[in-house]
Amino acid sequence: MITLIHGDEEFLRAEALQGVKAALGPSEMADLNTTHLDGRKVTLGELRQTCDTVPFLSTRRLVVVDSLLDRLAGEKGPTKAQDAYLQELIGYLDQVPESTELVFVEAQTVSHGHPLLRRIQELAQDRRARVMLCQRKRRDDLVNWIETRARARGGQITRDGTYELINTVGDNLRLLDQELQKLIAYTAGQRAIGREDVRLLVPEAAEANIFQMVDALGQGNGRRAIVLLHQLLDEGAAPLYLLSMIVRQYRLLLQVKELIAQGLRPSAIASELKLRDFVVEKMTGQARRYSLPQLEAIYERLLETDLAIKTGQMEPVMAMDVLVAELSG
Repeated sequence: MITLIHGDEEFLRAEALQGVKAALGPSEMADLNTTHLDGRKVTLGELRQTCDTVPFLSTRRLVVVDSLLDRLAGEKGPTKAQDAYLQELIGYLDQVPESTELVFVEAQTVSHGHPLLRRIQELAQDRRARVMLCQRKRRDDLVNWIETRARARGGQITRDGTYELINTVGDNLRLLDQELQKLIAYTAGQRAIGREDVRLLVPEAAEANIFQMVDALGQGNGRRAIVLLHQLLDEGAAPLYLLSMIVRQYRLLLQVKELIAQGLRPSAIASELKLRDFVVEKMTGQARRYSLPQLEAIYERLLETDLAIKTGQMEPVMAMDVLVAELSG
């Protein structure tokens, strides 16, 4: 069987590959008969020799080739050497031994016009190959994915719980799955996971509420900002910790604002600041509500509040209330 696993969702690619490997039987023997090849430099001779090798104490072997299709596509189209390699590889697909599971893994979606994809699709019609597309989920698809995943793991989650989990963790499926497992264990499958469960157990929940508070401040919604502040205080968060989180948020907003001014795109900003894409997307929206001088003035005010609390000039909770009132005014 020949398999193409492609798309920009790493977690789904990893699961798809694990599924192929699991079908080989016990993991001990599967590991002995699994070979990974770097498609960016493997020769056709090396690939053929690996695929033609007889399995060891088993009836099947697995050969995984990473990033070969991308290499053969070329940024400006395939060179003569790449095209020759491609044509020979396409011809070899009909000769792959039945005992070999040959899997091509690509970190991006392969173009519909790629010759190797077209040939694999033709072989799939005769059940000799398969194509597994692993793309990032849009928000609506993400909701369905989380709720289906919860049921598959023996749990349930309310729609409010699902939205809270997305708002807290973002669209990283691996993190979502990890937190979902933890939440299902907490509820022991006896009841549906709700919003409060997510806020209690997911580490990023406090940070998400900080983000919402800053969002309320940016909208001039002082009442909501105060409610969020005292919700966090009631949950046991220390005032200086909350202040440090707010300082961090505005420092990042300053950096995002400056990078936007330099003409960087969100993906480049995420890479520069080592933030997830969905965080930068939200911050970009927040940053538009402020001018650069406003953000600089707010940052100075935050540092003044920090000094006032640490030197005993103001009682911590009162200092935070005054700060939120000023920033939303």
